[in-house]
Amino acid sequence: MRRSAPGSLLLALLACLAFAPLPAAAQATQGGAPPYEADLMHLAEILGALHYLRPLCGAAETARWRDEMQGLLDVEAPSGDRRGQLTAAFNNGYESYRQVYRSCTPSAELASQRYLETGAKLARDVATRYGSN
Repeated sequence: MRRSAPGSLLLALLACLAFAPLPAAAQATQGGAPPYEADLMHLAEILGALHYLRPLCGAAETARWRDEMQGLLDVEAPSGDRRGQLTAAFNNGYESYRQVYRSCTPSAELASQRYLETGAKLARDVATRYGSN
């Protein structure tokens, strides 16, 4: 069973990029992590999982989720350790599903759909709460 990702869900994931630049009050002070850091780490992990699961289940998105992650890194422009943590979260999301699924199963499809929904909600919430609009 192949399902394409609903456009509104994919666009909401892109919305996470819309919250940069953030207002000064929402930005981290003196090099600390921003207040949305945990959400960003979770989003990076979701992007990694989608990077593995979506093509496995037939979606023509071989580089889409890696590109989304690169866009997130470009917008956030994290330095050193923070960049490494975001990249590690992405890789963890990817690797955790690569170790379990070798073919698309109903469970893999369900995980993919849930990650699309969760990622979209998370991106909307972060953009709404910390966005400059």
